[in-house]
Order: sequence, then C-alpha cells, then structure tokens
Amino acid sequence: MAYINQFFASKSATTTRPHTTCSCGWKVTERDGTKVLQLDTYGSDGRKDQGTVSQSIQLDRAQAQELLSIIRKTFPGL
Repeated sequence: MAYINQFFASKSATTTRPHTTCSCGWKVTERDGTKVLQLDTYGSDGRKDQGTVSQSIQLDRAQAQELLSIIRKTFPGL
C-alpha cells in the first residue's frame, strides 16, 4: 500500500509500455483521523490470484486536489 505525499512529473528514462487492464475499487477511509480516498487495483484476467488486491494507493485531501489539477491539465475541458 502507498500513501501518496507528493506528485511530480516523472523524467524516467525507461520506455512506457502498454499495461494490462484491470478493475479499480475505491473507498473512503481514515488515516490518523484524516479522511483519505483509497484506490485498490485488482489483478488482470490472466493473473493467477484473480479477485485479490494488487496495489492500493491512498490520497488525502491535498493530494486529491493535486491529482485533480494534473488530470485537468492532461485532459483539458474535462
């Protein structure tokens, strides 16, 4: 699980390759008394353990706001 505390534009030298598709669940929970949004991705259809959470990320209000800003810059008019 990852609690996101910062977003930055990645300058990775590695080539981006297509990822497999998956489902993503979300829920609202708390961390140290602060409301957080948790996103859970589930394995692709070809995964051995289907239906189990692969990765989880959590965002507090400030990071959710930052992510919204990034999304709006990436997809103008959304």
